[in-house]
Amino acid sequence: MRMANLRILLVDDHEVVRLGLKSLIERHAGFEVVAEAASQTEAVQKALAYDPDIVVMDIRLAGGSGIEACEQIVAQRPSTKIIMLTSYAEDEMLFSAIRAGAVGYVLKQVGGNDVIRAIEAAARGEATLDPSLTQRIFDEMRRSIKQEEATAFNELTAQEMHVLALIAEGKTNREIAQALYLSEGTVRNYVSGILSKLQVSNRAEAAAYAIQHRLKDYLQS
Repeated sequence: MRMANLRILLVDDHEVVRLGLKSLIERHAGFEVVAEAASQTEAVQKALAYDPDIVVMDIRLAGGSGIEACEQIVAQRPSTKIIMLTSYAEDEMLFSAIRAGAVGYVLKQVGGNDVIRAIEAAARGEATLDPSLTQRIFDEMRRSIKQEEATAFNELTAQEMHVLALIAEGKTNREIAQALYLSEGTVRNYVSGILSKLQVSNRAEAAAYAIQHRLKDYLQS
C-alpha cells in the first residue's frame, strides 16, 4: 500500500466527529477522505463502492456495530486496513475488534497526531494499539496460557500424570514400574491410556506435550 494518496473512509454516526476527523486528516499531504458513512450498512456499502485503503471507524454505530462492519469489509476487501476508534477502553470490545480483523484500536481521547500515526502505521501494514491498552493484551494472553495449561491434563488421573512425568524424563516402562511399584503390564496400560487421552502417537510426542504444557509445575501446584 502506498503512503502517498491514501484513500480514507470515515465512519461515525456523529457528523461533527466526522467533520473534525476529515479536517485533521486532510491537513496531511497525500491523505484523501474519499467517503463518509454514519451506519454499519452504509460503512460496508461505501467500502465496497470506494475501495478505500484505510477505514477509520467508530466501534459503536447507531443501529449497528463497527465490529460487524469491520468483519464484513475485511471479508470482501481484505486489503483494506481498518482502524477502530472508541471512547471506551473495554476489554471485550478490544478483543472483538482484533478478532474482526482491525489493525488499529485507538481511543478518541488521544491527540490528533496519534490518529495520524495510526493511519500511517496501517498504511505500512503495521498494527496499532493505544498504549493504555497494551497491558490488557498481555494480561489476557497470560490468562489464556494459564487456563490452557490448567486444562491440558484434565483427562488424566493422578497416577497417569506421574507416569507421564517419568515418560518425559525418558524412563522406560521397566524403570517407571520400579519407580512407582507397579508391574510392567500395568505401566503399558497406563502409557496406552495416556497416548489415547492426549491424542498423540508415541512416547516422544507425549513427552513433548508434557514439557510444552509444563507438567512438572502442574504436579507441584
